[in-house]
Amino acid sequence: MTALALAPAQTCQDPAIHGCAACPVRIDALCGALETPDELETIHRLGRRIEVSRGQTVVWEGDESLVVGNVIEGLLKLSIISANGTEQIVGLAYPSDFIGRPFGANAGHSVTALVDSTICVFPRRAFDAFAETHPQLGQALLRRTLDDLDRARQWMVLLARKSASARVASLLLDMWDRCPSGPDRTVMLPLSRQQMADLLGLVIETVSRSITALRDKGVVSLPGGRRLVVEEPDSLKAIAAD
Repeated sequence: MTALALAPAQTCQDPAIHGCAACPVRIDALCGALETPDELETIHRLGRRIEVSRGQTVVWEGDESLVVGNVIEGLLKLSIISANGTEQIVGLAYPSDFIGRPFGANAGHSVTALVDSTICVFPRRAFDAFAETHPQLGQALLRRTLDDLDRARQWMVLLARKSASARVASLLLDMWDRCPSGPDRTVMLPLSRQQMADLLGLVIETVSRSITALRDKGVVSLPGGRRLVVEEPDSLKAIAAD
């Protein structure tokens, strides 16, 4: 994996191409807290859109926090290196999610693209200064941080107390809900079964058996490759809550 190269980034200076008002995730992203043309123009000048290749690392755990940003397209993983040197995935960043560590000197985890992705990044210090002078953005950041904390607590319960089938069902439900779907409700799963196992604290065989069981019950169908269709959302939700 290679770290993000900031120098050749594509700047967001052409409003016809990269205008914040036309951003597909602006309403759901952190920048949705900004409404006036002047605010959007200012944040627009700070940001730049970058294409990140699969496997490319945007932020390294422990390094100085240089950039923050919004995920526009794709999926990135948040990971840490454990004491024994193995990688542990601790979260996923979907479109409209915020990545990076604002108001902090160092990154607490690495951020790496799982698929080819597009992100809009801001220099961390410039973003911090902008947030300090725009309370609505600071409040939105606080709400998002608290939401992330709630999800982290829910994930702790998931890993500590739920069965393997409930863990797998929860992850499939999350990806099916948040990944782009086609007209036939098919989504392309961004994670391999090994990555699912790593994220859920399971072995790959358990993940495969759980997915096969869901397919055999008619809860999901697997058209091929990593494609997934949730045939019975209520049943999948019930299994995830078990």
